[in-house]
Amino acid sequence: MINKQRMEPQMDEPFIVFIVGFRINNYWKVHKWVPVLLAFKRILKELDNNRDKGCMGYEYWGGRVRVCIQYWKSYDQLLDYARDKSAEHFPAWFDFNSKISRSGDVGLWHEVYFSKPGTFKAVYKNMPPFGLGKVTQLTTSKATKIEVDP
Repeated sequence: MINKQRMEPQMDEPFIVFIVGFRINNYWKVHKWVPVLLAFKRILKELDNNRDKGCMGYEYWGGRVRVCIQYWKSYDQLLDYARDKSAEHFPAWFDFNSKISRSGDVGLWHEVYFSKPGTFKAVYKNMPPFGLGKVTQLTTSKATKIEVDP
């Protein structure tokens, strides 16, 4: 459902923005990038089915560069998931490092951002719930200023 109003997400607790993705460097080496693609899909399905692990939700885009923006309740929960040997991520990471990473045919990257109330801005207009607005309560937007420490 598209919301025509200017909306903002309400987050009253600190949270983590985790951006992760991969880049297909050699399309013709399908045997290198397809396992990474399939592992990403397994990981996202597992996160969908296990919200108690701490991932509140995500957005995912495909193409030569695959990007996933995830919203986590805490950094500790993100690390716990990443290090959990019984979860989908750990064996996928091990396989990438042992079978693919040295070739340079597929690149992996991630970024982690720590956020707390009053330190972020997100606005949605003519959009369905999306991104941070999909994992939290949306409210009518007010013109607000972000506090930045010098």
